Amino acid sequence: MAKLNILVAGSTGFIGIQLIKLLIKHKKIKIKYLCGNNSIGKKISFFDKSLEKKKLPKIIRFNKKLLKEIDVVFTALPNGEAQKISNYLLPRNTLIDLSADFRLNKIKEYEKYYNIKHKSHKNIVNSIYALPEIVGKKIKDFNIIGCPGCYPTSILLPLIPLIKKNLIISKTIIIDSKSGYSGAGRGVYKKYKNKNLFNSLKAYGVGFHRHNSEIFQELGNIKKKGINLIFTPHIVPMFRGILSTIYVDLKKKSSIMNIQNILKKFYKNKRFIKIMPLNTSIGTNDVMNTNNCYISICKTKYKNKIVLLSAIDNLIKGGAGQGVQNMNLKFGYKEHEGLL
Repeated sequence: MAKLNILVAGSTGFIGIQLIKLLIKHKKIKIKYLCGNNSIGKKISFFDKSLEKKKLPKIIRFNKKLLKEIDVVFTALPNGEAQKISNYLLPRNTLIDLSADFRLNKIKEYEKYYNIKHKSHKNIVNSIYALPEIVGKKIKDFNIIGCPGCYPTSILLPLIPLIKKNLIISKTIIIDSKSGYSGAGRGVYKKYKNKNLFNSLKAYGVGFHRHNSEIFQELGNIKKKGINLIFTPHIVPMFRGILSTIYVDLKKKSSIMNIQNILKKFYKNKRFIKIMPLNTSIGTNDVMNTNNCYISICKTKYKNKIVLLSAIDNLIKGGAGQGVQNMNLKFGYKEHEGLL
């Protein structure tokens, strides 16, 4: 089978650079084009010295004519840009979007949370929200793949099996997530220039963060009514990684051992999901530079209340790695190709 030709649009951001690092290890693909706007003519090694000795194309401006040679377009662009590219897609193209443009299946929700008009209504209908461990082989039927956000990835992986099995009270979920500052993109340095980024912790988007939309959408697809949760994200003074601490109330028929067994069974054959022994303390260091999600179930002094810990690397499992994993599923490669 011939190698897939890949175009990366938005190649110089944190996610774009991480994506390139993963793709150069992938045996089944060829990076044909790297595209950018303010970096045209530069080598990608200008943005990351570790890529200096790699044979990679210089950065060029995206042009729809390039799609004639391309099998997969990865878009690691600001919200609103992947929509435009999607309107040029040819039958041979698959678009794997790492922004929010194809995460929400309702136009009104997208425009409400992202405050921009969506320019490709028809393609939302033909796209899939692709959390790989959940969608599995269904992804093969779609040519537009929306990769989940980093926070929702860490939150949905532990919660979806428990909501499906009706083991927790869905009206009292509280989520406290902490992320490295790379999740805010390269612009974070300017945004926090005078705010002591490297020595402070900050809550933001309290009660109304954009990723609420994804979390409610996906849990609501399982349970049509009764999903109520509070999600508060924080930015912490480290570069990468997310730790989500999720507080849930158990239903009467449930127990902490029941929760542990259900999660282990649900993810039994899922290589990147690690269900830890009960009450294991986990952190971002456990998953750094991997496509893994570590999940730990912890007891509290209250029998009916437990804490779920979920740790991922936001740039890999919460970003570029998830994109590569989805590509592997779409084209029938080994799911871990390029990710180990």
